[in-house]
Amino acid sequence: MIDIRRIVTCVEDIVHEGGPRAAVPLRRGAIAVVLTNPYAGRYEPDILPMMDALQPVGIDMAHRLRAAMDVPVERIQGYGKGAIIGSAGELEHGALWHVPGGYAMRELLGWKGDAAAYKRGDASSGQAGNALAIVPSTKKVGPPGATLDVPLTHINASYVRSHFDAMEVRVAGSPRPDEIVYILAMSTGPRVHARVGGLAAEAIAKWDGQR
Repeated sequence: MIDIRRIVTCVEDIVHEGGPRAAVPLRRGAIAVVLTNPYAGRYEPDILPMMDALQPVGIDMAHRLRAAMDVPVERIQGYGKGAIIGSAGELEHGALWHVPGGYAMRELLGWKGDAAAYKRGDASSGQAGNALAIVPSTKKVGPPGATLDVPLTHINASYVRSHFDAMEVRVAGSPRPDEIVYILAMSTGPRVHARVGGLAAEAIAKWDGQR
């Protein structure tokens, strides 16, 4: 069911956006996999088998992206995902990526799937709670070469304004009508000149994880 044609990775460092140079540049990365859409050209009532088949793809992509960004998992502060479906497919085929893509990154970054494990000082947790926030996403049906602005938000609280961001992703010549492009994206921090107030990322560390 999973037939991968291409895997594309992009990593960028943002030093400034016209203001002061950042002491530590913001690093953003995205990985895209181009694969055959087994449901292209027809309506299939039961598409859940593909969601299960995509689980190892998501895990592999999350690890590939972290390695390409060349930073420890502790430095990842933002994440997002998306899908571009070829014209012979439908939007719902992109929704199959929500679980395999989102949970792959969350588990990589420390999500434990158990709220009790996030209590500060819980020796069984091994580390403080992480990747608590839902992974934002977007999807669309598009032609070969279509771009997608993949949203990024803070991994522990999606309403941290400084981390509201997006990374434009495009795979040349993809997706073909019978293909799908699935995308993961991660970042190491806030926008380089973030200054619009709101909840600070540093304040999240004071929470007890019960949310």
